[in-house]
Amino acid sequence: MNPVYPNAPLQGEAVPLQGGPYPTYPGQFHGPTAAGGQHNFVLQSEPPRDHIIWSIFCFFYSNPFCLGLAALVFSIKSRDRKMVGDLEGARHYGSTARCLNIAATIIVCITALIVIIVVAFISIQCYKIKYF
Repeated sequence: MNPVYPNAPLQGEAVPLQGGPYPTYPGQFHGPTAAGGQHNFVLQSEPPRDHIIWSIFCFFYSNPFCLGLAALVFSIKSRDRKMVGDLEGARHYGSTARCLNIAATIIVCITALIVIIVVAFISIQCYKIKYF
């Protein structure tokens, strides 16, 4: 309370902390503010991802067991939920689309790897039979 002006607003003072230099860590505030100083943080959650591009690629280029189609459907549902404002529903559908895209990509990569190994093995066997 200010004895000269009782209704005047209070002004904060910068009070240095006790002692000398303290170790600082990345992301820590530096400066002469007293403990309990106010720092306002505005946390904005990023909008949920719908993985639509990945789903389109999985649908056109790698569609094992129709997982690419299912991922595309869930991506579109996620985008629709996001436009309506249902962020939790969009996050759920986006997560499902992501899992389906991962499964489709892994299945295609494993299948391609198996095909490469089999073709290499068969070509080596044909080479051995032909020249030995």
